[in-house]
Amino acid sequence: MLYGASVEAKPHKHNAIQIVWPSANSNVTLLETQITKPLVLASDIEHRLVMQEGWVILVEPQSWLGVLLSEYLQGARFRKITDLAYFSSAKIQPMADSTTPIALLTPLLLALNINWQKTAELLNIDGQQLDHRIKQLVNKLNDCFGSECLKPSRWRAHEVASELAISESRFLHLFRQEMGIAWRPYLLWRRLLCAVEAIKHGNNATEAAYLAGFSDSAHLSRTFHNIFGMTLRDAKSSLL
Repeated sequence: MLYGASVEAKPHKHNAIQIVWPSANSNVTLLETQITKPLVLASDIEHRLVMQEGWVILVEPQSWLGVLLSEYLQGARFRKITDLAYFSSAKIQPMADSTTPIALLTPLLLALNINWQKTAELLNIDGQQLDHRIKQLVNKLNDCFGSECLKPSRWRAHEVASELAISESRFLHLFRQEMGIAWRPYLLWRRLLCAVEAIKHGNNATEAAYLAGFSDSAHLSRTFHNIFGMTLRDAKSSLL
């Protein structure tokens, strides 16, 4: 999740489904079209986002929330959230860094007809029935959030396949079939998220790059820019 002013991302695309929720008096330019409503953007759609102020929320398609958003999109490239007002930027001011921002998103979820009891439900990767071997792998990757376990090198396809007791070719085919993305770019995506988490917890770019398995901070910065269309420095102050 990001909340910030003067959001301007160059053309890019990623595996995540994207929610854009602008604050009052903030216009959104998406896909070279000015849109005056909050919206949901499908995954793997190249886009350029310009917004004076508001939320940008990225959701993995295989999560419980991601599955519900896919149903909301009904196969469209993007869909406006017509029953949602602009976000009131005044609400963001008293939020402490340690406070989860999910409560602020309740109006958004209600407009999407999504009921939730706990934040964990929204992030649960069990949104769709995955092959038990792929689910086991994703759960292992999930364990990396909040720790430093992604750095070890045993993430090569043949090593993962051996741990799952299947051939490398079968693993690569099964992963793409279940997750909708190839293993290497997905692992790069997850490493990027771990680096972002490390930065949120006070590490600098060099430390975050090491913790997440990037060769150096320049490699991390290039990857971030390619996937999100903005520099890591520009996004750092907006990460939630």
